[in-house]
Amino acid sequence: MSTPTPVNLAFMKMQRRAEMNDRAKLVSTFVDSGSLFTLLSSQDHQVIYGRRGTGKTHALFYLAETVAKHGDFSIYIDMRNIGSSGGVYTDTNIAITERATRLLLDTLSTFCDLVYELILEDDKLLSNRSLEQYIDGLMDNISSVSVVANLIDSEGVKNSHNKQPTVRFGSIGQLLKNLARSISPKKIWVLLDEWSSVPLDLQPYLADFIRRAMFPIQGIIVKLAAIEQRTHFQLPFVGGNYIGIEVGADIAADINLDDFMVFDNDAERANGFFKELIYKHYQAIDSVEQDSFYNSSDTLVKEAFTQNNVFTEFARASEGVPRDSINILMLAAKRSGDRKISMNDIRVAASQWYSRDKGSAVESNPEASDILHWIIDEVIGNRKARAFLLRKDRKSELIDRLFDSRVIHILKRNVSSNEEPGVRYDVYKLDYGCYVDLINTQKAPLGLLPDEEGQDELPYIEVPSDDYRAIRRAVLDLRKFEERLS
Repeated sequence: MSTPTPVNLAFMKMQRRAEMNDRAKLVSTFVDSGSLFTLLSSQDHQVIYGRRGTGKTHALFYLAETVAKHGDFSIYIDMRNIGSSGGVYTDTNIAITERATRLLLDTLSTFCDLVYELILEDDKLLSNRSLEQYIDGLMDNISSVSVVANLIDSEGVKNSHNKQPTVRFGSIGQLLKNLARSISPKKIWVLLDEWSSVPLDLQPYLADFIRRAMFPIQGIIVKLAAIEQRTHFQLPFVGGNYIGIEVGADIAADINLDDFMVFDNDAERANGFFKELIYKHYQAIDSVEQDSFYNSSDTLVKEAFTQNNVFTEFARASEGVPRDSINILMLAAKRSGDRKISMNDIRVAASQWYSRDKGSAVESNPEASDILHWIIDEVIGNRKARAFLLRKDRKSELIDRLFDSRVIHILKRNVSSNEEPGVRYDVYKLDYGCYVDLINTQKAPLGLLPDEEGQDELPYIEVPSDDYRAIRRAVLDLRKFEERLS
């Protein structure tokens, strides 16, 4: 094996996961995108949506460091680390009230421990006797939090057939309010990461506790990072009542990292983002000599890639997902070795990463694999396109699974057509890895979306818009796939 160039060697050492880096490196490698951090740093309770690898954890860590610099306090909780490893939360043999109660107790206990750690690290907080009393009160009253089966119906009549669970939290709400007041005007930012690791049937109960015990308190700001297809914030009941959080009314959901950096939406912005991403990660690598630093992302790209269009292809192959981009870059750097990264290096690396990660995850599920191959045959094989439209009112768990696995991506939401007023569509595109091996062959896609009907040579739409005149050729009817199964 040839000795890699210094740049390629640095690329091969990049960290792929935010939680594997220390906080200082996370701050130095964070790349803002448009209004992302402006939205994230607002003092509103928010859900941050995004699939795996889109940068949710990175953004929360950066937010935590930023608010700390401004004098506020951040409580970062990774929900994967809550509780024991005994699988109590997922054991359906245990009553849901007991599992939900344990989740709430463990989460609140972790919150109290982290607040206590903040106090120990701050001399001014250590001297605040009332704050110490409130923390002790929280810890002493954690056991008052519970989820119980309510046997009383809406008219106050005992009814064993209408068991609506209720979240009870005793004096915890008042103690949290006292805690926030004792450190005012400073604020507590509660950052809950990996929300989707919580079992779906338990999420509404934790959400309800947060809504009723934390949301009303001035001085406490809550941010939740979640995968949209793996969230269940609300458990509705008859009469409009519910347990949990109503997205939009109780909490904002104006950040979706899946929408920020998709190449086909805005190629120039995607190029700029990924230039800064690899430049900042390059600078953060310990083994890089200071005198080898390049003075800009443009100079690094010139040194690393044979041509500008090779970098553009890298940005396209990344499909807006930072973690995927770093994995592709590492594989390309390994392959190119002692030379600059070429077009073929990017395409081979993208194909390898797709096969190892995204494709293998889908292939392990026969139904998901079947519908993906059908979509590829319909969209690439028959239409020579990379993208397609699906009706928004026809939900499919298999499509959600493909999207979650990052083998399809959303380009635009809620587009319409003159042909069907009132009917809304989402525009999806196939992942670069689905067709990279077809590039430069007769089977390669010719464009993004087929446009007009009735022509031998279909013209294509390359930039998706909000309204289309004729979209019949671009629509994918999932009922045809379902008919094949029947």
